[in-house]
Amino acid sequence: MDKISNFTSPPTTALNWINYLQGKHGSQLAQIRRYAEYYEGDQQVMPFSQAIYNTAFGDTFRSWSDNFCALIIDAVNERLRVIGFRMTKDPDADEDAHAIWQRNHMDVQSSAAHLDAMIHGESYAIVWAGLDGEPVISCESAENVVVQYKPGSRTELDAAAKYFTDDWGRQHVTLWTPEYLYTSVTDEHGWLEPVQAPNPLGVVPVVPISNRLRLTGTAQSDLKAIIPLQDAINKTITDALVASEMAAFPARFVTGLEIAEDSDGNPIEPFRVAIDKVLQAEDPNAKFGQFQAADLSNYGSLIDLLTKHLASIARLPHWMIDSTGQPATGEGAEAAEYGLVAKIKERILHFGRAWVEVMRLCFKVKQDPRAGAFDASVIWADVENRSEAQHMDALVKLFSLGVPAAVLWERAGFTPQEIDRFPALLEDQEELIGSYPSAISGGGSSGADKPADPAEMAATAPQGNAGNSARKIAGDDGSRR
Repeated sequence: MDKISNFTSPPTTALNWINYLQGKHGSQLAQIRRYAEYYEGDQQVMPFSQAIYNTAFGDTFRSWSDNFCALIIDAVNERLRVIGFRMTKDPDADEDAHAIWQRNHMDVQSSAAHLDAMIHGESYAIVWAGLDGEPVISCESAENVVVQYKPGSRTELDAAAKYFTDDWGRQHVTLWTPEYLYTSVTDEHGWLEPVQAPNPLGVVPVVPISNRLRLTGTAQSDLKAIIPLQDAINKTITDALVASEMAAFPARFVTGLEIAEDSDGNPIEPFRVAIDKVLQAEDPNAKFGQFQAADLSNYGSLIDLLTKHLASIARLPHWMIDSTGQPATGEGAEAAEYGLVAKIKERILHFGRAWVEVMRLCFKVKQDPRAGAFDASVIWADVENRSEAQHMDALVKLFSLGVPAAVLWERAGFTPQEIDRFPALLEDQEELIGSYPSAISGGGSSGADKPADPAEMAATAPQGNAGNSARKIAGDDGSRR
């Protein structure tokens, strides 16, 4: 009987909590690690193959897999980038929040947390005070952390624990409750009596970063629906490899030839068939022939069908998986990526609330009023891939409608820290223009000394093929080759 099944009522002591959460964590760990194996491409492939596969290849393809799981996760994760926070109604990014974020190397840690959340279903961020009193953020894997929600709640935690094993095989645990923090290690008899310390935050300082969270049940890995298709793809390809070895080479036959046998009555193979061998027989009645080679195109058709299904479920543009596909361009690229972009924005919605909670805990460590900033928000980098000319043209049109420049700078992809520098740089530019009027000339049609009118620029179509004209002028044609 496992540890979790021994409890019929909520744990009442620290040691009970440690044992209960360890049992709960152990019941989830096998599935969590299975998802990680598929992401890394370490899943078993050989069970999909026929027995003849081992005869044909031995250990040659033992660790091989045609793995799409990493692509499905990475296609989303590479576009998830936190660039700032707004903790108050001030439209500018919060500098203190950014300083906390950078001090804890969260530009790297957050990427790893997003990655693990999509693989495992959840990852975790732990907030505590460092020796200098500044908040410390640690991102943790679901392979090490487990949480317990309060009865009837989906947001408030009763307890959380982190388990890990050191280099000497000793298991360690840190347990958090709203009132206390406990630490313990194991010996040959089990967990030692936990060491207790007060929890000055008054809440469990562990924030779940949940992926695909529903109103019922637990958070789900993005690989849950992908794994059966991944297995089918690997199985089909291993079958194709066997067929390429056993049946793609035309098998030859001979008739009218007496079958020789050894002393045990077993037939003796009369020829050693190979590409560079010529078959001959003295018996004039012997006739040679060959069977038709196996057609492997059916395997390719089935693999293409499976990968297209996989792309649809993962909401990936088909050209990212289809070997014969070509990337779309212009508006076609936006349409092709609509499903992927919508998927990323849904992840941003849930991950963003987790990071706001992390930042509120950081300000709670500092006893700052922003710990109560429930209307705070995360500033994310643009998740859409667009051509630079198309993007800038759209921003110029928005400027002509009166949208503030600061908003457009953010949409252009500049970070809050870069935008903070713009006013001073613009003042320096105005001083330069005042001192040296001829140093900067306008680009508009109304005169060299007058800046271009944004409305006039917006009315001009982006010159996406300007490079073609330039190449013609330079004489870059077939005659130069």
